[in-house]
Amino acid sequence: MRWTLKSKPNIEVIHKLSLDLGIDKVLSELLVQRGVTTFDEAKCFFRPSLDNLHNPYLMKDMDLAVARIKKAIENNENILVYGDYDVDGTTAVSLMSSYLKEEYENVATYIPDRYKEGYGVSFQGIDFAHDNGFSLIIALDCGIKAIDKVAYASTKEIDFIICDHHKPGKEIPKATAILNPKREDCKYPYKELCGCGVGFKLIQALGKENNKTIEDFTPYLDLVATAIAADIVPITGENRILTYFGLEVINTSPRNGIKAIIHQTNKKELTITDVVFTIAPRINAAGRMKHGNFAVDLLTQFDFDSAIEVASTIEKFNADRKELDAKITQEALLQIEENNEQDEFTSVVYNETWHKGVIGIVASRLIETYYRPTLVFTKSGDKLAASARSVKGFDVYNALEECSEFIEQFGGHKYAAGLTLLPEQYENFKNKFEEVVSRTIQKELLTPEISIDAELELSEITTKFYRILKQMGPFGPQNMKPVFLSPSVRDNGYGKQVGADKSHLKLNIIYGADKKTYGAIGFGLGNKIEKVKNNFDIVYNLDENTWNGNTSIQLVLKDLK
Repeated sequence: MRWTLKSKPNIEVIHKLSLDLGIDKVLSELLVQRGVTTFDEAKCFFRPSLDNLHNPYLMKDMDLAVARIKKAIENNENILVYGDYDVDGTTAVSLMSSYLKEEYENVATYIPDRYKEGYGVSFQGIDFAHDNGFSLIIALDCGIKAIDKVAYASTKEIDFIICDHHKPGKEIPKATAILNPKREDCKYPYKELCGCGVGFKLIQALGKENNKTIEDFTPYLDLVATAIAADIVPITGENRILTYFGLEVINTSPRNGIKAIIHQTNKKELTITDVVFTIAPRINAAGRMKHGNFAVDLLTQFDFDSAIEVASTIEKFNADRKELDAKITQEALLQIEENNEQDEFTSVVYNETWHKGVIGIVASRLIETYYRPTLVFTKSGDKLAASARSVKGFDVYNALEECSEFIEQFGGHKYAAGLTLLPEQYENFKNKFEEVVSRTIQKELLTPEISIDAELELSEITTKFYRILKQMGPFGPQNMKPVFLSPSVRDNGYGKQVGADKSHLKLNIIYGADKKTYGAIGFGLGNKIEKVKNNFDIVYNLDENTWNGNTSIQLVLKDLK
């Protein structure tokens, strides 16, 4: 692991903020790193408010979208709410359809089949709309690149409203309205909304027309927070506010579908981490293993007992998904070894039998072993489909753009993308991708980095320090849980390997003249037991550990040297 200590922000600003807020200088430093430099900014940061959400009408085309939906309702038109099959898409479809159905009954939902139709807007979906008398499609978390599909829909007299957050191409579809903060001509102040977040802004705008206040939309925030957490968008600005209140809804009055998932896990109070690793994978499993409709069905249930039934079915999908991605990961690792590709700059693997629903997860798993940009291909109809994942600091989307001569279709983000190509182009693409990455990647990016926020004396870790630290959440991209460095610490001599396979490290770190101790756990660090015989440096997060009814602050080790 490569340890990188962030450069210290302006000392005078840190000192003044520390005095103004009456907090430790290390906490003040963490705030300044996150762009919080004044008392008023700190107040907004520590006390998120729904009143600080932006006016939805600041988004380009919002007035056109609202006008078209109002016209559809006035004219008794059929509206089809269309979305991608992942968490962001299915939560967005659930949010939009639930809201519209509160006041209008001619609304249906459509999630494309991952295997028959692939990602995004499909010709099959448009034909379904035409055959069933839909004259308006609201597309969520997809559509920004569906130029030919939207043109096809217009020949069938079907209008499109697109709510997307993916990077637009040079040309955008000729839709009735395109809501996307990443449009170059969109002046919306916050650019990092997820697809469900854009959908939320649309229902917020529709509600303004009916004199609804922001409090009327709070019940939808469990969906928005789940999408933000799952889609790995920055938890800053507006996203942080939506996540903060969304977590409150999840923990106090979640919709029946989310309540049913929580019911199966025996969790008492969910954190953002629980949403990422407990709720999101189960919602995702529907689209991966069977069909995204199961997820929408779960998230729009009025009856809790029915939600429990759907959640049980999805739980089975999730168990199958885990088994499958473990098997395929082993096969992919073997392929890399057999092809002697351990020292390449990229991992590109292919097997026509691999399940399309888990190749994205497998790509992430491969990065845990070979830390480099990775693509996992499988057969999809008469083409090959792949999921791409990247390493911190490297834009895989830009790398794919350089390989576009061999690609049929692609889309995505800096760190995750999807693409299709013809089978005969696989080797050409693979060679080109390796060449592009080897030429453009900074070599240090091929070693995993631990970004350290601040150096910390163990004696500074007090109950008050930890309480304030917790209030800096919810944590996530661009507001990660702080990582601290404490140099030259000692174990009390009882450090040991724990876990069924002895893969974890449990220590008691001594500090101070009176030899106080902090419990420390290092997941996956069991092989470093020999390094704790003498003094050593640690990097870690802080967390709470409850054992036998007692709660204490614990160091969660990320690495030690």
